[in-house]
Parts: sequence; structure tokens; C-alpha cells
Amino acid sequence: MDSRRCKCQWCGMKIAAPNGAQTITCPRCQSVTQLQPARNYGFANFPTANNNMSPGFPAFPSRPGRMSPNANNFQPQQFNPMSPQINNIRPPAVHGRKRAVLCGITYRGHPKSLKGSINDVLSMRYFLVEKLGFPNASVVVLTEDEKDPYKYPTKVNIRSALRWLVQGCQPGDSLVFHYSGHGTRVRDHDGDEIDGHDESLCPVDFETEGRILDDEINNTIVRPLPRGATLHGIIDTCFSGTFLDLPFLCRINRAGYFMWEDHRIRSYKGTNGGIAISISACDDHQNSGDTTAFTGFPTGALTYSFIQTLEQETKLTYGRLLMSMQKKIQEAQKGIGLNGENETQEPQLSSSEQFDIHSKMVAI
Repeated sequence: MDSRRCKCQWCGMKIAAPNGAQTITCPRCQSVTQLQPARNYGFANFPTANNNMSPGFPAFPSRPGRMSPNANNFQPQQFNPMSPQINNIRPPAVHGRKRAVLCGITYRGHPKSLKGSINDVLSMRYFLVEKLGFPNASVVVLTEDEKDPYKYPTKVNIRSALRWLVQGCQPGDSLVFHYSGHGTRVRDHDGDEIDGHDESLCPVDFETEGRILDDEINNTIVRPLPRGATLHGIIDTCFSGTFLDLPFLCRINRAGYFMWEDHRIRSYKGTNGGIAISISACDDHQNSGDTTAFTGFPTGALTYSFIQTLEQETKLTYGRLLMSMQKKIQEAQKGIGLNGENETQEPQLSSSEQFDIHSKMVAI
């Protein structure tokens, strides 16, 4: 039988697939790879390094960094969780107890493209695999450098990866979602936000396909978490304080005193018994940015300070993690600066439940 060479979209194993086959199951990780021809992602009008900015592309602010406008006129799209485009991925059998989705987008060709997003993802992958013992095949990376079209950070691919992250989740599992890219605030249309705005991430094709709102992110990876499972979101973008739409936001001062804000308005947006914790770059009204202050090459301030703190300190509590990251970022702002910005960037901690941040240990 005639066949063609293809590659597993999750673990990278090369597979011989019969001509005409639409799917194939990887013999190594048991995940299903779609074999239909590469989709037209609607990039015809998306700016690249060799063309001009599309007139329809939302204009980012004039200053560099992870900054984008308040898109108050944005109308959220209907999300169908049963779409076959989203439910066609099964978690690899080799995922063990640890699994991660890492998404970094630079928006190449746009005047306000980001320089550090892919660096962030590569650093996070190395840290998770080499330092924390995540199986390499269980760390899914979506960036513009990926050869596999299913790992290009489009809206449909990000949605599919998020569904994969929680599928088959069991007590004792540790999940990580890391995002480095542009974020926006949009008007809240269902009345569940204290400040009247939803937060959102911008896929590479958001000009044509739209953003992914925090409501959807919460519904996809937070609510299904079973008792005994843990999700950590590491969110390196602007307006990210309540990016996972978790019920409680921690406020902490420089002396370490903290209190929890209850962000529940109409309904509980927690888990199915598990715990979800989000560590984000800044408050919902703040900007974040790339910086060369730490290493000499562009990296997200939140991502770098997060990894460095976990590598340098043992027996780390969430309170100590938050305070250490704040100190590192403040030092960077005083030195080279975050893209020349003088604005304050304060890392945030939110959670599906309240706890003593100075006694609960960080466990990823």
C-alpha cells in the first residue's frame, strides 16, 4: 500500500501513513494526528516580515512591550466545546502525572511585534523538562517557529491544545499553561467581571478569528479539574491579573501582608474539586513588557523572574515566590528597564481557593 511520511503532532515521532488517510494514531504516545492538507488559516491579510501591516489589524500602542488597546467594541464569538476541531486530540499515554501547554507568539511583521515570547517558551520548556521532570512528549509547544501546522499558535490550535491539557486529568496530575504574547481587555457582556472587562489572549490569527476570552479559558481548563489535580497558569502578558478568571485575587504589600479579594459576582468559577493557581505578569489595568535587563537578550520579565526564583530558592512558598519576583522586576525597572518603560509592573497571584500564601509550598 502506498504511504507518505508524516510526523506525530505532539511527540514528533515520524510515522508512515497510508495515502488518503485522514488520521493516524502515534504508536509511541497514542495521540491522534490529523492528516488532512494544511488549512488556510486566513493569513492572507496578516502582516509578515515582507509585507505592510494589514489595515484591519488592531493597532497596538506606540510603545513596545506586551501592550494592546482596550477593545471595547469587540463582540465575543460563540464557542462550541463539542466542535470536532477541538475534540480530535487525545492525551498521550506517556503523559504521566505532569503535562504542559506552552504558547509563545511574537506577531512577526507587525510594528509592535514581541521579541521575547519564543525565548520565554523555550526557557519554560527546558525548566519543566530538565528541572521539574515533565516528560518531553507531554510538553506541547505552540510558536511561530514550529514546523507542524497544528502547533502554529492559531486560535483553533490553542483551543485544541487547551482541551488536550485537561483531557483524562486524574487526581495527582500537575498541569501547566504558560502564555507569552499580547493580551487585551474587552467589554464584559455577561456581567461576571468586577471591573466590567474580560481579559483575553491574542492568537496569531486574531485579526480574522478573534481573541480567546478568559471566560472560555476558565471553562476549558479550570472547571474540569478533578479533586487532587493542580493547574498552574504562568501568564506573561498585559492586563493579566485575572486572566484565568479565578474566584480569588491575592493582594500583597511590600511587607508581605496579604488579603484575598473575592471576584465572584454571579457564579462560582472554580474547579471540579482541584486547585487552579495563576501567576501573572501584572494587574488587570497594567502593562507588561520584554526586557534585556536580566540576560542581555529579550525575555518576558514575569517568565524569567518566575524560573529564576524557583531555581534559586528551596522550600518556596507562594508568598515568597510573589515577593521575590516583584523584587527582581523592580530591580530590572530601575536598571535597564522594561523596554524603556517607567510604568509599574506588579506580578499577581489568583486562585480557585483561598490559602495562607506564606505557608503553602509551591508544588508544580
